[in-house]
Amino acid sequence: MKCCVIPGDGIGPEVVSAAVEILHHFFPKLQIENAVAGWGSFQDTGEAVPPLTLDKVRACGAALFGAVSSPTYPVDGYKSAVVTLRKQLDLYANLRPVQSSQGDVDLIIFRENSEGLYAGRESLSADGQSAVAERHISKKASSRIARKAGEVAIALGRKKITIVHKANVMPISDGLFRDTVKTTLLDCASHIEVDELLADIAAFWLLRDPGRFDVIVTTNLFGDILSDAAAHWGGGMGLVPSLNWGDNIALAEPVHGSAPDIAGRGVANPMATILSAALLVRYHWRRPKVAGQIEAAVRQTVLNGPHTPDLGGQATTRQVTKAILDRCADLQREN
Repeated sequence: MKCCVIPGDGIGPEVVSAAVEILHHFFPKLQIENAVAGWGSFQDTGEAVPPLTLDKVRACGAALFGAVSSPTYPVDGYKSAVVTLRKQLDLYANLRPVQSSQGDVDLIIFRENSEGLYAGRESLSADGQSAVAERHISKKASSRIARKAGEVAIALGRKKITIVHKANVMPISDGLFRDTVKTTLLDCASHIEVDELLADIAAFWLLRDPGRFDVIVTTNLFGDILSDAAAHWGGGMGLVPSLNWGDNIALAEPVHGSAPDIAGRGVANPMATILSAALLVRYHWRRPKVAGQIEAAVRQTVLNGPHTPDLGGQATTRQVTKAILDRCADLQREN
């Protein structure tokens, strides 16, 4: 097994190091290939994602990516490292599970990761007085995100898949997405209940009664917004993992940012990155038992401590990582 490790910016190196330690606990022979990407890479090399990094991820087939800083102003030649990795590696599915510590919320959001309003097709008028963003939806992309969602729903024994869209306002583009997803799910997951909701109504129910959802499939922008809102039920952004997933290739990354204000202080919460590594273990390396032990160890640490400052505690990154490692070892012995 191989994994390309891309620490990124800010707290990225700290939380990625913790996750790699967890992976090595279960897979001592795991081969690590180190690579660079992000704002720091751009400042050093002129490229947010150097070609060598893409080559290493392709060769490994799996990658663990930390947090990334981005400028808040236009910079000539700079393109988002995360978006570049997704596009260049065709990581068309973004999987974000949300579980509450008490287990009463347990849902998965599948976000189409390659097109929609995030396709990067924007233009500014010659006089600078107006801008246009092009939204692109295709049958191909809609079908393959539906197929991924159906496969995972079947594997996990899920009962319902909800298609989220705005076909009432965008009947052509979102109508194509909705209809293609429905047709694909009928083909690959015909025994699972399929319903649909408008994006704004789905947001309401995510806040009011998240237990209404099992698996959500939606477009790029809606998936980004809804998964961030749903993070509330999983303990906040600092605990939410994600997996960028293609065909025979996957890149795990935490949802949180690079938190430059605490970088280097040793107090960053590593849980989201560790849980992202567990997604890599579960879905790409297909070791669900190991993934379950990692997830259970993190969950027990959330419930019983120690806690980093963002969870109301005083623990360091190292102390939290050690607690999770100890619980992993205990779960291994029990099983």
